[in-house]
Amino acid sequence: MNHKHYMQLALDLAKKGLGHVAPNPMVGCVIVHNEIMVAQGYHQLFGGPHAEVKAINNLPNEIDPAECILYVTLEPCSHFGKTPPCADLIIKKGFKRVIVCNLDPNPLVGGKGIEKLKAAGIEVTSGVLEQEGRVLNKRFFTFFEKNRPYYILKWAQTADGFISRLPLPENRDDNKITGPEVQKLVHQKRALEMGIMVGKNTVLADNPNLTNRLVEGKNPVRLFIDKDLEVPENYNIYNNEAQTIVFNSQKEEQRNHIQFIKLNFELNVLDQISDKLVELKIQSVLVEGGLRLLNDFIQQNLFDEIFVFENPNLKFGTGLKAPQINLVGNFEMVGKDKLYCFLG
Repeated sequence: MNHKHYMQLALDLAKKGLGHVAPNPMVGCVIVHNEIMVAQGYHQLFGGPHAEVKAINNLPNEIDPAECILYVTLEPCSHFGKTPPCADLIIKKGFKRVIVCNLDPNPLVGGKGIEKLKAAGIEVTSGVLEQEGRVLNKRFFTFFEKNRPYYILKWAQTADGFISRLPLPENRDDNKITGPEVQKLVHQKRALEMGIMVGKNTVLADNPNLTNRLVEGKNPVRLFIDKDLEVPENYNIYNNEAQTIVFNSQKEEQRNHIQFIKLNFELNVLDQISDKLVELKIQSVLVEGGLRLLNDFIQQNLFDEIFVFENPNLKFGTGLKAPQINLVGNFEMVGKDKLYCFLG
């Protein structure tokens, strides 16, 4: 049996859940009978049936599960959450062999699912395409293994390394750096992450919505740091288009879709924010600036990916310098702009 082939099919299925299942992981499952895939399924929506349930429900009645191999990209759950344990269903249906890509880093599972299967006499093989599975669920693994969200930093800069003109021009279009193709791509990236973060100065300067209005998908939770609550509440970031969390030094309060979380600004602010986001189960955050916030993340080595968009045909000459990172290596073109990607 070509276990890698069938596991790759399951991983490809799992990817379809991107942007829809968080904070759950993306999971795919295929069932093989006599070296032919006879059923498949993937986790489609948070709170919905898991991949194993979908695949088992799609298995033709005339095929005996005992004669099949079930491939699943993540260890079957062994606990009651929003759905019953998948391990129990696999045992009940009579499967005799299960191939797993990754063990579940969630301590609620953490090997217990495989132990339950083995105790029922099922032959279990794990670690098939393990690295590919970790890459697929990089947000999920980072959240549980590093006890913090998966952080993605993003900014746009000119060919001479500036992210903004200074002073800010009255016409904000004069401060735009990249083209419409980049803006749409950024909104697509926003739709994939659970949170989006900026600092107070960015909010005051740009009055952003921080939504993904140019594409389909759920808006991320808006996160911004405003120590002394200087941003007026008539700014766009407070509108009801998305849940909003304000990290500040003044108050702890929940008001409709707005949550104020009080921090001690004499201590490490990003560490406190990470701890709060873990409590809130926000597993991934796109950090969009401004300069001070981006530099804080970089200096603390608190990032997993960096996306830098560069307009190779635009120079400001003077202004606000971009974070200092060497743009070397491969890039891809997004419209007329360059996109550089770095891993933490």
